Amino acid sequence: VQLQASGGGLAQAGGSLRLSCAASGTIVSLTRMGFYRQFPGEGRELVATYTSGDIAWLADSVKGRFTISGDDAKNTAYLRMNSLKPEDTAVYYCKADGDYRNERGEVGVFHLWGQGTQVTVSS
Repeated sequence: VQLQASGGGLAQAGGSLRLSCAASGTIVSLTRMGFYRQFPGEGRELVATYTSGDIAWLADSVKGRFTISGDDAKNTAYLRMNSLKPEDTAVYYCKADGDYRNERGEVGVFHLWGQGTQVTVSS
């Protein structure tokens, strides 16, 4: 199973960016996809999660500004970031949890992190 993150970049305060996170491989089911962010010198904090069936959760710090959605058929989640603030500047990571089938046909559990992507918001 692989996880490919994309999006991010530079935006001005009040602007918007979108992050995508796509899982691929012999996936049996996705339990959850999430986006985290990490500020310099700090640990990763959970920003938003998406569960199959349009079940979404957002951290209080981003509610009303960010939305998370998913395409279950594509095993992909999207984080739409609106009304960006300079304090949203961080490295953003996606994570996927689920079940996969190995070469022997056995089902196992995976917890994968995507590569980090920088989001920079200028004032």
